[in-house]
Amino acid sequence: MMRFKGTDASMTGSNWFDPQTILDGIRRWVEIETPTEAPEQVNKLVSVVAEQYRDLPVTLERIAGTDGCGDHLVARTNWGQDQPGILVLSHLDTVHPIGFIERLPFKVEGDVAFGPGIYDMKGGAYIAHHAFRALCATGDRPPLGITHLFTSDEEIGSPTSRALIETEGRKAKYVLVTEPARDGGKIVTGRKGVGRFRVSIKGVPAHAGSRPEDGRSAVRELGNIILALEGMNDLARGVTVNVGVVRGGTRPNVTPEDAYAEVDLRVVSLRDADEFVGKILGLRSKTDGVTVTVTGELNRPPYEKSNAGASLYEHARTLASEIGLELIDTHTGGGSDGNFTAPFTATLDGLGVDGKGAHTHYEQLYVSSLAPRARLLHRLYQTLR
Repeated sequence: MMRFKGTDASMTGSNWFDPQTILDGIRRWVEIETPTEAPEQVNKLVSVVAEQYRDLPVTLERIAGTDGCGDHLVARTNWGQDQPGILVLSHLDTVHPIGFIERLPFKVEGDVAFGPGIYDMKGGAYIAHHAFRALCATGDRPPLGITHLFTSDEEIGSPTSRALIETEGRKAKYVLVTEPARDGGKIVTGRKGVGRFRVSIKGVPAHAGSRPEDGRSAVRELGNIILALEGMNDLARGVTVNVGVVRGGTRPNVTPEDAYAEVDLRVVSLRDADEFVGKILGLRSKTDGVTVTVTGELNRPPYEKSNAGASLYEHARTLASEIGLELIDTHTGGGSDGNFTAPFTATLDGLGVDGKGAHTHYEQLYVSSLAPRARLLHRLYQTLR
């Protein structure tokens, strides 16, 4: 049974939620470019974030990066760590390459602030930190401890942080994910599971003009495989299969010996995941002399709206209404680190900033969303029981 503290306590220190103050903090994070594949850049920001926790009542743990990724940072409150508490999940890496800030410099035009990664998700990561700083500025200490985990590899599927996320998620009672809001400020209570696969095909090369009968085309077989994969799409069930990358052959006058494809799978439920992962891994060649090898797996399990997750959302919706923010939930096809915790811990996603243009040359947040969404995180820290 989920229990929450009453919500009649007044907000103190309202100057903490001045939008310009928050935006200044976000700007500092945005102007340190952090593509996943540049760990030294990610680590520069990790150092800045760690420094901003030094004067707060937390214990910091910095976990060295592996496999070409940056470090991860864990900030744990000095209270409430003897029982399941609140885990806040944020990532510091972005998809934008080094130098992209010259194309998309930080700037503000009316209610819109631009910058690489500002929406996905430096804005959300920062407001979660800022709300925690506001919490610590008062003498109050809520009973639940708070652990804020900053990771460096979410944009490539969290290969080096997944185990850490799952470990911390299993210790927590609630997980708050600071991915950006959706479709005008909606909160996320469900995400599709994500599978990634590689199809490798081996044929027999031959001279395409003089000895075509000796060849076995890997590219032709790839065509069969693509049709089979595309045929698995079932929009009514929310299942999508996308062949996103294909390559094959060497020259136009050579029967291609090799071909491969990279495939993305999205599913709503674990049942669908089992079915379609099996179908993709079970693909076989239709051509004698040609072999098809499929490797891959479900990278992120489906994030299904559990009873505990629904209760957490309803609590957040009540808090939001008290500060004048209408909170509507939605389900989205994109994956996040919340997919890793939702199967076993009440998880609420999309708690970051409102805006649009994730991963684009016009990525932006809405300045008017900063104060109310930071206040919501602050109230969640205060009231979760």
